[in-house]
Amino acid sequence: MTMPTEQIGSIPRPASLLAAMAAHEAGGIGDAALAAAQDEAVRDTIGRLEEIGSPVVTDGEQSKPSFVSYPIAGLAGLAPGGVAIPFADGHQRELPQLTAAPFRYQVRAEGYLKAAQRHATVPVKQAVIAPSALSLLYPAAGIDGYPREAFLDDLADEAEADIRGLLDAGAHVVQLDFTEGRLSLKLDPSGGVLDEFIALNNRVLERFSESERARIGVHTCPGGDLDSTHSLDVDYAGLLPKLFQLKAGRFYVQLASEAEPDKVLAAIADRLPEDALIFVGVIDPIDPRVETPEQVSDRVLAAARHLPADRLGTGDDCGFSPFADDTSTSREVAFAKIRARIEGTALAARRLGL
Repeated sequence: MTMPTEQIGSIPRPASLLAAMAAHEAGGIGDAALAAAQDEAVRDTIGRLEEIGSPVVTDGEQSKPSFVSYPIAGLAGLAPGGVAIPFADGHQRELPQLTAAPFRYQVRAEGYLKAAQRHATVPVKQAVIAPSALSLLYPAAGIDGYPREAFLDDLADEAEADIRGLLDAGAHVVQLDFTEGRLSLKLDPSGGVLDEFIALNNRVLERFSESERARIGVHTCPGGDLDSTHSLDVDYAGLLPKLFQLKAGRFYVQLASEAEPDKVLAAIADRLPEDALIFVGVIDPIDPRVETPEQVSDRVLAAARHLPADRLGTGDDCGFSPFADDTSTSREVAFAKIRARIEGTALAARRLGL
């Protein structure tokens, strides 16, 4: 594989794991039985990814309740009624809100990484939630004795520790999921919230060396849950200039589901930092049709007309099941799409003479 290709995030959980999660929630099985079901799902996921030729694997987020909530699972001092994320089809996801200090991660992504490494024979990538997303937990009314700045100090420290633990444990790449970036422009078209998000994320990223940041990437997409998005109608023109201000060495940009991909590619070419790699989405997880390798290759070649091929990679637009209860895409379809990405990227690399 002469052009890098990486999975972005979640893969639908197998029926056995979903059943175990439901049984655990109902008190029918204990923690050990749930952990065994999770480990088996991770083993199967990594085995299937390696079987279809994935040069870098992930655990498919099999053990995460969702891509955003894993650090706060079990955190005391949370209450319902936090920020609501509206999707185009009318459904929404609601974040909890923090009610007490201090803010601390309850779960670190290093545990997911090490569980995956036990099964993998190729490099393992690990996704984490961007600190900007977790900043939304702080309530607008504030918390007595715990001002917002103190919360952000704690959040930055926790996010740094989460990332650093992964780098130290040998993660091939650490990917920050920044889906709230595009959404922020829908909620605040002035861009003020986006500026705050960029500043907070850079506050964390700047704590890492240049060589460490080369292994840290940022992923952006318009959301993907239950076959719907939350911000696909927001023009990339407002996001990309600020996205590339982030002090990261890799950028993963949703593109397959864009109506005008050449317009987006031209904007990327104008702004991409000279030392960064760019991974473009060539698979649409929401589209039930499985892309062909030829279609993937055509999308890569279109990107290569705008971007230097030696800094170009491919990915999926976003995860296939970012929330554990999202079964809108089957596990089999997800793996078929991933196979098409891998084969189509290799085909494009040959056509480009790489």
